[in-house]
Amino acid sequence: MKFLTNSCLPWVIFLPNVRISKVFNSPLFLQEDARDLDAYTLAKSYFDLKEYDRAAYFLRGCKSQKAYFLYMYSRYLSGEKKKDDETVDSLGPLEKGQVKNEALRELRVELSKKHKAQELDGFGLYLYGVVLRKLDLSKEAIDVFVEATHVLPLHWGAWLELCNLITDKEMLKFLSLPDTWMKEFFLAHIYTELQLIEEALQKYQSLIDAGFSKSTYIISQIAVAYHNIRDIDKALSIFNELRKQDPYRIENMDTFSNLLYVRSMKPELSYLAHNLCEIDKYRVETCCVIGNYYSLRSQHEKAALYFQRALKLNPRYLGAWTLMGHEYMEMKNTSAAIQAYRHAIEVNKRDYRAWYGLGQTYEILKMPFYCLYYYRRAHQLRPNDSRMLVALGECYEKLNQLVEAKKCYWRAYAVGDVEKMALVKLAKLHEQLNESEQAAQCYIKYIQDIYSCGEIVEHLEVSTAFRYLAQYYFKCKLWDEASACAQKCCSFNDTREEGKALLRQILQLRNQGETSSTEIATPFFLPASLSANSTPTRRVSPLNLSSVTP
Repeated sequence: MKFLTNSCLPWVIFLPNVRISKVFNSPLFLQEDARDLDAYTLAKSYFDLKEYDRAAYFLRGCKSQKAYFLYMYSRYLSGEKKKDDETVDSLGPLEKGQVKNEALRELRVELSKKHKAQELDGFGLYLYGVVLRKLDLSKEAIDVFVEATHVLPLHWGAWLELCNLITDKEMLKFLSLPDTWMKEFFLAHIYTELQLIEEALQKYQSLIDAGFSKSTYIISQIAVAYHNIRDIDKALSIFNELRKQDPYRIENMDTFSNLLYVRSMKPELSYLAHNLCEIDKYRVETCCVIGNYYSLRSQHEKAALYFQRALKLNPRYLGAWTLMGHEYMEMKNTSAAIQAYRHAIEVNKRDYRAWYGLGQTYEILKMPFYCLYYYRRAHQLRPNDSRMLVALGECYEKLNQLVEAKKCYWRAYAVGDVEKMALVKLAKLHEQLNESEQAAQCYIKYIQDIYSCGEIVEHLEVSTAFRYLAQYYFKCKLWDEASACAQKCCSFNDTREEGKALLRQILQLRNQGETSSTEIATPFFLPASLSANSTPTRRVSPLNLSSVTP
């Protein structure tokens, strides 16, 4: 059945050979199951052929739990199929997103009667929860899914649906979950989704210690966790090891391709795309991997086409919506990008990439208030991601809320600035406000951070930092420091002439007998308003340029 293939247990347990007669004689195979067996088998054949209305027709009047579930589930999928048929294209006008499954309300009425009479089994409760979620009745859906996990703890689909409705850790605390080993898998999964990576890794490690050491599902989830905290090297290492253990695995390979894309590893991404295409070219993950490959080659139209193919196979596949939004952004098709990102949020409101993408799209459209809303939502989901904080700071700056902008830039630096831009933006903000001492301190720290990475830096902002510091030291009459910074300016094309001019001025002043100042006018401290809720700052001495030679 479709619901089982999409939400099966994340591991495989091999059972010894069991005689069929034992199955039919077991207590699980009831008398009413035997009575409905012929109708059930016929309907199941039609169900497998995706003839859902036909399957439902032959199950009318069946009394067994299995037959009733298949009857209701066939009606539900029939409604979903008709809804998809009405939505001709993956990305159409905005009103197409409002197409609803007409069968949902009828199903809710019938299932609620059965639920009140306590006549639903685990699968029936799962379907009832799905119907409630589709009708945006989240609170009721959560209660039903929790009940489903109690009745049938091994149905992973119910756990996953519950996971999609949990928005924060506090909400998780109030759930009355069954005390079973499946709960540990659920908690590890939800911690990963909520970006509580440390707790998730602890849970997965405890599961490995408990006997699941050879589970490729757990290994892949650990790799996904490292991907979420942008530990790219560790995630790539785990995925490569996973590929050796399970070379025909397709699950999570789209996440692997995202890592290869970020590192611009074109040969490895090409090999992965060809390999998955040989295994199964009609899988959603395969389409996403091929889309990433074309995107890396800057063939954005082809990339978007493959992401659309992925969505034809599974309209609720989160990664494809987000990646397609990125491609439309590259093609400057902002309206299609907005639609794609909104679809992604509809699938999973916890997808920070979609919120961040919407912020970027509205930034291109020069709508800063919209940007601010979407960047805030992304920041709430990823509070320690410097990119969200820098984006928020830029937004506040455009809205002339400079105090908030400074807080964002400083916070971005404090949590670990990925793109090494927070200090530069903070320094430029201090420049605009004529806070020369704070600006100089930020530039000094920026240069120290850039060169401490051990990279050969060809960065426009490095020359900007040296130019400002040269001028700052010149105003403070620190000729040696000003001269050293001016010499550094001569190493960059955009500041070479200014550096030479400043060196000539310093030489002229020295020849006239001007003495160098022995101390800087104001000690280098960050403002208290910026450091109150962050890491403490220390006094920074004039820049020692001998330690930052490339």
